Amino acid sequence: MNALRAAVALVALAALTPIAVEAAERDTRRLAPNGHTPALNYARYCSGCHGGDGAGRPAKGVPDMRGVLGHFLRVSGGREFIVRVPGVSYTPLADADVAALMNWLLAGIAQPSLPPQAAPYTAEEVARLRSTRMADIPGTRAELVRRLRDAGYRID
Repeated sequence: MNALRAAVALVALAALTPIAVEAAERDTRRLAPNGHTPALNYARYCSGCHGGDGAGRPAKGVPDMRGVLGHFLRVSGGREFIVRVPGVSYTPLADADVAALMNWLLAGIAQPSLPPQAAPYTAEEVARLRSTRMADIPGTRAELVRRLRDAGYRID
């Protein structure tokens, strides 16, 4: 059964953009606790909305994460926001797998925006953050973006 799951996952991954495939291939030695690479977990649980390269669908309310996501770590509440968005908050991935995925995203797709001393997410932090759901996701994001813009960061 595991071989069948792996084959299905590889077929799904192959349908993604070359960037996601390249990232998955580069990431083969770093497995998340669930035994999959963070890149494969991204392909399975995030790329449906955010696309294989993190571009999202801004016209449909799914923001572009490329070179932007790390900026959220610069403002109070931003680190929490990243883990409390619905796709992360409600994913079936275990907290340790989510932490590995968030760290992979920040080091890859978001790299240009990542603050130099940003601490990696831990399973314990993810568990604590996912235990509280956001009531107003668009409003929370808008406030965080406003604060980032006020601080001089370009966020769309």
